[in-house]
Amino acid sequence: MLVLGVAGSGKTTLGAMLAGRLGWQYADADDFHPVANVEKMAAGHPLTDEDRWPWLHAMAAWIDVQIAAGHPAVVSCSALKVAYRDVLRRPEVQMVYLKGSPDLIAARLTSRQGHFFKREMLDSQFATLQEPGPDENVITVSIEGSPLEVVDRILAELTR
Repeated sequence: MLVLGVAGSGKTTLGAMLAGRLGWQYADADDFHPVANVEKMAAGHPLTDEDRWPWLHAMAAWIDVQIAAGHPAVVSCSALKVAYRDVLRRPEVQMVYLKGSPDLIAARLTSRQGHFFKREMLDSQFATLQEPGPDENVITVSIEGSPLEVVDRILAELTR
């Protein structure tokens, strides 16, 4: 399963909770970034597509290893553009898009401590975001409510 959305949408929290509930392995996209990407974001600069391609391909390789080994897993990744999702898309992978308003997500980012992503970069995330369309076979879930409520909604959608 790939949990996607802009920074502050809850990808890490919800992805880890989903993996725990399902008894699956969990990976966070941030762990696949090269050091240069982390340093760039920490300095308040958004990544370019050139910065993202090696990161996306590293995640895709990890997904392929999990599929080949028969290990169900959840990975969280912004996957803001269709082209990024195309790199990660596999028939075996269910994508879940965490949708929230810019105001809600900005409030979450403002209260987040110790993360390299800065609140000021949120506008670039929404400017880059290409919301998944119906042809992408993505489950879209509102992030309104508690993390437990959101996870319950995702799990309910998966069983439909």
